[in-house]
Amino acid sequence: MALTRKDITGSRQGPAQPASDKQPKLTLVGAGPGDPDLITMKGIKALQQADVVLYDALISPELLQYAPAAALKVYVGKRAGQHSYKQGEINELIVKFALSHGHVVRLKGGDSFVFGRGYEELAHADKFNIATAVVPGISSSIAVPELQQIPLTIRGVNESFWVITGTTSSGEISKDIPLAAQSSASVIILMGLGKLAQIAEIYTLAGRADLPVAVIQNGSMPDEKIAIGNIHNIVERVQANAVGAPAIIVIGEVVAYHPSLRYTLEFGLQQQGFVAA
Repeated sequence: MALTRKDITGSRQGPAQPASDKQPKLTLVGAGPGDPDLITMKGIKALQQADVVLYDALISPELLQYAPAAALKVYVGKRAGQHSYKQGEINELIVKFALSHGHVVRLKGGDSFVFGRGYEELAHADKFNIATAVVPGISSSIAVPELQQIPLTIRGVNESFWVITGTTSSGEISKDIPLAAQSSASVIILMGLGKLAQIAEIYTLAGRADLPVAVIQNGSMPDEKIAIGNIHNIVERVQANAVGAPAIIVIGEVVAYHPSLRYTLEFGLQQQGFVAA
């Protein structure tokens, strides 16, 4: 059963005592990057035991079928410029439903602890002595490049990968990006499409204008789009390919190993004597 915002907003007087004989519980479930088949079996089992599911914008609606028919399904999605609920309101709903219904499953895209604010929800529930559990999800920061056959690490090419938010809570570009531009690391930027031109400028000023870049929209989904280029032309490539949000940005030499570039890369390495012909 689905509820509207009007149905579930009410008094701000604080949570009542448990109104159900069920044990109040919160389970954070990471739903993965979008493809419903990429949720874990443990995540499905948690949904099957849910009394309430609070779900985000980026999860596949197909996942809700795993919850019991009688369970409440409440959309609390947050998208750029379209915030349905503030984080504090979501925290309150978790406590309210756990006390009134029992087991709340908080279904979040990707992984709850990778820019998902899952820890805030868990810590808030813990203040009310609500039992908590975490089911990790497959993060889009790893899965989306991998599904495009872009390896995040390659021996002899890079020694690490960084996952950075493109936009901080204040709306500014992350200060970690200039640091990352000095590194040989693969850099995966989430929530950064609106800052793409600034990111390109930072890398250009660092002397990395020729570094390969991929921008992937709706990774793992049937309507996935990708734009591949270099720092100096990626803004134009994204526009030409009509790539929009939600998207992740992958920066680094590893992008040159994408299947569309692989032959060119291997040919160049052969010419330099690095690959046996």
